[in-house]
Amino acid sequence: MWLPQDQDPRMQEGPTRGEKECLVGYLEHYRGTLALKCDGLDADQLATRAVPPSNISLLGLVRHMARVEQSWFRRVIEERMDIPRLFQDDDGGFDLPDVDDDLVRESHALWEGEIAYAREVLDRTDLDTVVDVHGEPTEVRDIIVHMIEEYARHCGHADLVRECIDGRTGQ
Repeated sequence: MWLPQDQDPRMQEGPTRGEKECLVGYLEHYRGTLALKCDGLDADQLATRAVPPSNISLLGLVRHMARVEQSWFRRVIEERMDIPRLFQDDDGGFDLPDVDDDLVRESHALWEGEIAYAREVLDRTDLDTVVDVHGEPTEVRDIIVHMIEEYARHCGHADLVRECIDGRTGQ
């Protein structure tokens, strides 16, 4: 185990009640999982592309997920498509400039800021709300399920990358 169960910050106090609480719980769990996978690593380790030929690194995943959060919550749910996507000219956030402690701090702050904003949007948005996704009317609940799927997929990547870096696995 990565952490003893009683020290795992992702553990909920009891069962969820209702669809929104359940979906948000899973989303928060995976957000926390990615944060745990990055914990305790230095800038070089976070930038390590440990599963060739992929360019995925833990820092790239953090930057990518900041982009994903920003795109779905600000641009799609709030219908603010005029906002430029983060890392538009890069490979979804995976291409890293020179990596140092400042870039790590900036990347984590960006991701955490987008998560905080997304939480606010979700707090005031009903799951039944319909928004436009590539010309198709889509309920917000579908976007939240997609976000859970996106995080789950990338947390699997993070597991492999972290194991290659220092052998840590689990949770």
